[in-house]
Amino acid sequence: MARGKLRIYLGAAPGVGKTYSMLAEAHRRMERGTDVVVAFVEHHGRPRTEVMLHGLEQIRRRELQHRGTVFTEMDVDAVLERGPAVALVDELAHTNVPGSRNEKRWQDIEELLEAGIDVISTVNIQHLESLGDVVESITGVRQRETVPDESVRRADQIELVDMSPQALRRRMAHGNIYRPDRVDAALSHYFRPGNLTVLRELALLWVADRVDEYLQQYRTEHHVSTIWAGRERIVVGLTGGPEGRTLIRRASRMAAKGSGSEVLAVYIARSDGLTSASPKELAVQRTLVEDLGGTFHHVIGDDIPSALLEFARGVNATQIVLGSSRRKAWQYMFGPGVGATVARDSGPDLDVHIVTHDEVAKGRGLPVPHGARLGRSRNIAGWLVGVAGPPLLTLLLTSMSPGPGLTNDVLLFLFLTVVVALLGGRLPALASATVGSLLLNFFFTSPTHTLTISDPKNMVAIAIFLAVAVSVASVVDLAARRTQLAARLRAESEILSFLAGSVLRGETTLDALLERVRETFGMETVALLERGSDVEPWTCAGRAGGTDDCEPLRRPEDADVDMPVGDHMALALTGRVLPAEDRRVLAAFAAQAAVVLDRQRLVGEAARAQELAEGNRIRTALLAAVSHDLRTPLAGIKASVTSLRSDDVAWSEEDEAELLAGIEAGADRLDHLVGNLLDMSRLQTGTVTPLIRDIDLDEVVPMALGGVPEGSVTLDIPEALPIVAIDPGLLERSVANLVENAVKYSPDGEAVLVKASALGDRVELRIVDRGPGVPDSAKDRIFEPFQRYGDAPRGAGVGLGLAVARGFAESMGGTLAAEDTPGGGMTMVLTLRAVPGRPPVRPDLPAQATT
Repeated sequence: MARGKLRIYLGAAPGVGKTYSMLAEAHRRMERGTDVVVAFVEHHGRPRTEVMLHGLEQIRRRELQHRGTVFTEMDVDAVLERGPAVALVDELAHTNVPGSRNEKRWQDIEELLEAGIDVISTVNIQHLESLGDVVESITGVRQRETVPDESVRRADQIELVDMSPQALRRRMAHGNIYRPDRVDAALSHYFRPGNLTVLRELALLWVADRVDEYLQQYRTEHHVSTIWAGRERIVVGLTGGPEGRTLIRRASRMAAKGSGSEVLAVYIARSDGLTSASPKELAVQRTLVEDLGGTFHHVIGDDIPSALLEFARGVNATQIVLGSSRRKAWQYMFGPGVGATVARDSGPDLDVHIVTHDEVAKGRGLPVPHGARLGRSRNIAGWLVGVAGPPLLTLLLTSMSPGPGLTNDVLLFLFLTVVVALLGGRLPALASATVGSLLLNFFFTSPTHTLTISDPKNMVAIAIFLAVAVSVASVVDLAARRTQLAARLRAESEILSFLAGSVLRGETTLDALLERVRETFGMETVALLERGSDVEPWTCAGRAGGTDDCEPLRRPEDADVDMPVGDHMALALTGRVLPAEDRRVLAAFAAQAAVVLDRQRLVGEAARAQELAEGNRIRTALLAAVSHDLRTPLAGIKASVTSLRSDDVAWSEEDEAELLAGIEAGADRLDHLVGNLLDMSRLQTGTVTPLIRDIDLDEVVPMALGGVPEGSVTLDIPEALPIVAIDPGLLERSVANLVENAVKYSPDGEAVLVKASALGDRVELRIVDRGPGVPDSAKDRIFEPFQRYGDAPRGAGVGLGLAVARGFAESMGGTLAAEDTPGGGMTMVLTLRAVPGRPPVRPDLPAQATT
């Protein structure tokens, strides 16, 4: 006997609609003649799920007693004895009550599959065994009931039942998932938006991996050799060297292996401004990574490996791409290097790729210690020459007989001190001068081998020697300071140029700018605080990092760093104290933040002004309608009344009847136009309050057809339709406007079709005409107020019918959209909510249920 097939509905959390979808699939198969039974389905008191069980055969459950309580479990023997084609078994990860045939329900399902029975089951992503630790770290709840991943992966079909966190929380708040007494606790704990978002991501990624397995199998079977996409988040560490372009392209190729992959290039600059990076090369690499669809980030940090790992973990990266070191072999004596350190400290959650390139081992400067001015190599060389040079020179001179003389000895020691100053700066040069002066005094001035100087000329020579040595060392040190300052200013200019570039590239939101500040200076929280006056409390205009509010930063004084922006605004940062030289760049960011905030507020004011302009446009159109469209039926009524009251003409009974009919038609037309104007006014002011009640469509729709000629509409509303939750008055007005519009544009002799049908938990009412139709570009525009399409005459109305119909539909929780009619014409689709608990006699289920 062939093994049965397993289909699993996978969801991110309870309540997304897995069981409902499973039961909808059962109804579809039953309608096709498949033998379907319910082996075990738990509706948890949810009305809509319970209703879906109607019409399905249910196998009697087995009762088991455990610790004085009676439990019910699936009766595997009864299902095997019944031998259906398809069995519905809910909650795949369920642990059976002690005394059951198997410990786990997935083991029961294995028996059914081995017996040749197809099984449809459900499971949530948090119940997969491999994700137990991840789910616990996210939600703080350890899942006791789990199912092996392999049992789920072996399923023949896995269908994801998806729902946004906001929609799921609304279902929870409406009591559609748990009892009312459990709703508040669930919403504040497990069903938090963050938890649901991460669980949804896990479900999507897990299903995507399953799809990737199918794809790989397909590629193997069909011998597909071209590359198809995958997914990852890859961080590229840049040094500003020429190898950066190679790393970016390599990371881009890695990202191309998966759909949805991201490439984030990051350059870590030291806070002291000392860097060997080329600004031109960094600009080229920034352009390259953006052209390839990635993003460029500039971060300040003294410990480059730690800053790189912190950034990678902060963006939830999965891989880091680094280049092989450009240092020579002997330079590794100063440390293992960035690549080796990152690989060692990355941990099991980050993969580190070391990429070779053309610049490997071609050399680069030694690591620069914090506060160094001339670099470590020059500093070490200066101290070595400054300390060891004078004794060696003394040994050389004392070995010469006769010696070059005191004057030449002093010049040689001075030359040595100048060399030391050029190499190591002021301190090594002062050490060399001090040691040299002592050696000159001890070995070369009489009396020798003592520190006494008998000749004043020798004393002057040694003093001049010391003065020249100190002067040269000071000049070299000043040059080093100027070099450091230039490097610092260059680093600041890079950041400021990037800030200006971000504005030109459109990164103008306040949150994005504050996140850039936090990222650049390595802070925990950044907030923009403002107040109206000196006595008012501070309020938070925007924040980045930390919690969802500005709780840690109520005042600028509470921050580690605060930067005033004007009299009543300040940029506050927490995390560490910034050096004074960083405040220049921070001031630029603060000024830009104030500008962005002002721009956002101006945009909001512009939007409000646009709303006012739109309202003014509607009022202008209303005046035009009153002055023309409303006066037309009034003119006809007045003319007919004047004629009837005239004493000069003796009207026949037929003429009087015709004039009275004209008066009645004009009054009806006027009533319709005024009604639409009043309805549009109510919609514009938001005063429409639907009185929702449960009602059948066939009680409302026929009443909406009174204003159209007899025989111009064909009505098709099945009696088995579910009850809808609507406002009968609003629905009647909406349908009347739609039908009148369709009749107006339909050709003579072509009846408008009004047809209703059920679609899952919705009911659709379609108004189909065979008129000229509307192009796709105009389908949304026809629902705007005071719009006429094509060559409709002015007397045809004020152009409010469709706008009012859509407004009323949306106020009742429905939708109204325009579609093309097959064969020509236009179809208005009015979608309404069906009342739960009243399904049709024969469920008109969709091809794929979504809840």
